[in-house]
Amino acid sequence: MQAVISQRVEQIRQWLAENQYDALLIPHEDEYLGEYIPAHSERLLWATGFTGSAGMAVITPDKAAVFVDGRYVVQVRKQVPGDVFEYCHLIDEPPVTWTQENLAAGSTVAVDARLHSSAWLARTCENVADKLNIISIDANPIDTLWHDRPAPTLSSAKLMGLDFVGQSSTDKRALIAAELKKQGAEAALLTQLDSIAWILNVRGSDVPSLPILLSTAIIHADASIDFYIDPARLPQDFATHAGEGVRVEAPDALETGLQALTARKVLVDPTSSNAWASQVLLAAGAELIDAADPCLLPKAAKNPTEIAGMKACHIRDGVAITKFLAWVDRQVAAGNLLDEGTLSDRLWQFRIEDSSCTDVSFDTISAAGGNAAMCHYNHQNQPQPSVLEMDNVYLVDSGGQYPDGTTDITRTIAIGQPSDEVKTAFTLVLKGHIALASARFPKGTTGSQLDALARQHLWAHGFDYDHGTGHGVGHFLSVHEGPQRIAKVYNPTALLAGMVLSNEPGYYRADAFGIRIENLELVVEVPTQGDMTVLGFESLTRAPIDQRLIDLSLMNDIELAWLNNYHQTVLAALSPSFDGEDLVWLEHATKPLSR
Repeated sequence: MQAVISQRVEQIRQWLAENQYDALLIPHEDEYLGEYIPAHSERLLWATGFTGSAGMAVITPDKAAVFVDGRYVVQVRKQVPGDVFEYCHLIDEPPVTWTQENLAAGSTVAVDARLHSSAWLARTCENVADKLNIISIDANPIDTLWHDRPAPTLSSAKLMGLDFVGQSSTDKRALIAAELKKQGAEAALLTQLDSIAWILNVRGSDVPSLPILLSTAIIHADASIDFYIDPARLPQDFATHAGEGVRVEAPDALETGLQALTARKVLVDPTSSNAWASQVLLAAGAELIDAADPCLLPKAAKNPTEIAGMKACHIRDGVAITKFLAWVDRQVAAGNLLDEGTLSDRLWQFRIEDSSCTDVSFDTISAAGGNAAMCHYNHQNQPQPSVLEMDNVYLVDSGGQYPDGTTDITRTIAIGQPSDEVKTAFTLVLKGHIALASARFPKGTTGSQLDALARQHLWAHGFDYDHGTGHGVGHFLSVHEGPQRIAKVYNPTALLAGMVLSNEPGYYRADAFGIRIENLELVVEVPTQGDMTVLGFESLTRAPIDQRLIDLSLMNDIELAWLNNYHQTVLAALSPSFDGEDLVWLEHATKPLSR
């Protein structure tokens, strides 16, 4: 592989020389700038061999560097040849900074504007104006050099009926059109794939883990919409399903469609829309309004039908998870210390016993012992998966995609008899999880204002975790949905009733163990005796939390009452689907605790 990567880098250098460029930036992005990208867009993988979900490479005539964040510092050294690429930290030494330091002033840097947000490109051009020339290229050289590039997966659209989504596309488009008028826009460019799926009530399977269709849309202030997708991918009844005012155009007609917006006020989300689209609009004389994708908030606040679906799929998902947890315990008791890959595969088999499960919602994190200390560990990127380690923990973070909702759950499981320090850490994480799940907060509260609730008990012991506490979750859409979030970093989005977020504090000790407890939470209005609207959380996830890892001396009565109530809810929801040894295990795993 090293020779192959070296040859590819040399081909890119030859392209640089032919075009008189001094560097090429290769991000891990496609033109939709989403979290998941399809195989045919894995240009960074082609150029470097790196399989991680985030990163960038820079290739110059005599140097090359690959940039990854803290999740991938070990992995990148295993996958990317060190005699071809320097290893750099994506945050501490950003690619553009490295490029400035390694090129002479006035050098020309080529970027594919389709693979960078308009905000990033504008900011970068401004920051390097006196040092580098940033040139947007018309065609990406990798697309020409990549001879065995896989064909795109272009699935047929699945139409989502009102029994699943609860609101017609016509009504959704009217809602967004009203928002456009409020912002003084005559049209909005929609590039986020889950926004397009939401507004047109369609789903697909073009990208692993994300049930979307690779497409683009322009919605107008009269509530009509131009949908750029191959019409052969749409079923015959799509027009009736979507309602009046939906015009289907071929994907290669997008540039013409953007150019037709001359002299129009067009809302574009600069953080999620690629720079190429903004360049085309500006060249056509459109006036750009920089604003957030108008679908984000209405998509995030689930309607009653979506909420009912999320609750229903969490019960079915909980059955699969709980059967898996019981099975793992039996394997350990029998002395079968299985490997992470076998465990992940078995969990998927339990999930698809429910025929409605269409996919995982992300790659399962199946981490034994010290591997659990890497919070985004992926056993598939290792030379070989590790096996369960006695007297330690096993962490499994997984989710499923169902027509009525999306799930995401993490459980940390005792393997044998973990040490007292593991139990202490687990209990502090659990106390933070309960504190957040029990929170009551006024309307207008943001996730960043709640984050400390989940960390307080860890902080009191000198511990913390280096990731957010909660992300939004879509309805049969992205498992990582914005704009809501719970994290230390400020987020201006107030939590709204109907939003779904994860609650996932953790603790990680390098090379020793890792702990995370994650449920999904629904934001709900909570009745009080007071004179203002108060919100809180209702846990959606239905699976036991491992009581063998709890140090009861650290728990107070209120926390124990929460845990016992949660486990009784789990037992009531799941027991009708269990019998025999699985039912016995469930009853034992949810038994009330007392100090």
